[in-house]
Amino acid sequence: MNADVPSPPSLPFSASVQSVPFIDLKRMHEPIHDELMRSIEDVVRSQQFVLGSVVCSLEQQLAQACGTAHAVGCASGTDALILALLALGIGPGDEVITSPFTFFATAGAIVRVGARPVFVDIDPQTFNIDPAAVEAAITRRTAAIVPVHLFGQLADMPALTSIADRHGLAVVEDACQAIGATLHGRPAGSWGDVGCFSLFPTKNLGAFGDGGFLTTNNAHLAGRLRQLRVHGDAGGYNHQFVGINSRLDALQAAIVQVKLRRLPEWTRLRQQNARRYAELFAECGLDQGGEVSLPFVRSDGEHVFNQFSLRVSRNRDDVLRQLRARGVGCTVYYPTPLHLQPCFASLGYRPGQLPFAEQAANEALALPIFPGLTAAEQRFVVANLEDIVRGTAGDAQPVRHAA
Repeated sequence: MNADVPSPPSLPFSASVQSVPFIDLKRMHEPIHDELMRSIEDVVRSQQFVLGSVVCSLEQQLAQACGTAHAVGCASGTDALILALLALGIGPGDEVITSPFTFFATAGAIVRVGARPVFVDIDPQTFNIDPAAVEAAITRRTAAIVPVHLFGQLADMPALTSIADRHGLAVVEDACQAIGATLHGRPAGSWGDVGCFSLFPTKNLGAFGDGGFLTTNNAHLAGRLRQLRVHGDAGGYNHQFVGINSRLDALQAAIVQVKLRRLPEWTRLRQQNARRYAELFAECGLDQGGEVSLPFVRSDGEHVFNQFSLRVSRNRDDVLRQLRARGVGCTVYYPTPLHLQPCFASLGYRPGQLPFAEQAANEALALPIFPGLTAAEQRFVVANLEDIVRGTAGDAQPVRHAA
């Protein structure tokens, strides 16, 4: 920064804030504790612990929330991806194009069904897969595209579904971070052949353990998914094909039913927190120096902010370390892109081959965004980030300002 230009004043915050957790599920669960306990007790009294009526009821509600004809519960978001690929007949000899900048399960599921993941680069603004790169990677072996709606914002589904239609490819949406997100008014999970969702506790809609579900508008696929989740059993121990054991527990379904009613409000609070971060960045000028970039939000969709992931252009790991030392909960999603993971070395990718994904892995830094995060806590987060980035205080010493 030019020495003749004074730095904007440091952001003041309340001395009562000493630390901020990355996520605090208690703030979401305590107001609905009694309702959650009643839902659990209802399942215990029913003695229906796996699948059953509560799962069926939740599936109907999830289908409605996602704008699809069908929803099928399963044991995890990972299993949802595996089940989707199995239901579409994808396996050995097939290639599946996906993003290298995502959680491991996206590519792990492809390998688990015997197919080969093909990684292509991302759009550096949205962190999501680049449709032009997808089309360039299509070969005669390509069977499907698995776009990831990373951090709660949809990939460019109009472009991707158009590519898939032209080439006769299946589309499996990895929507594990994006329940409630939309693009052009259409929800995540309603664009492709199958949508895959996670109910992991830290998701925007989470259970009290593992869980997941799939969405589709295809009745045949929905029936096949229901068979596949119970070892391929069509009923009466009649196994027409080999599936897996991936059933949604009724206890988890009952918990998710209660929380689903709060999802719109929790989404609103996440979006409110994202706007407040933008306001605080503008207030201290941290959005202008180029050292830190706020998440890009498409104007034609609704971002639900499963994560609020910034870009830190220099010394991201050092900024992470200092923020944690100052009591600011933060983390990195994801430090190593999948094409450079040791287990995928046989695929032959090399550093520098997918530069935007590699840059994102080096720069991404997620800040707290959970519902219940207070304005004072966000001010504490941004004040300390500003102080670290601009180097105005000693290493690991929290800034102290009177509100």
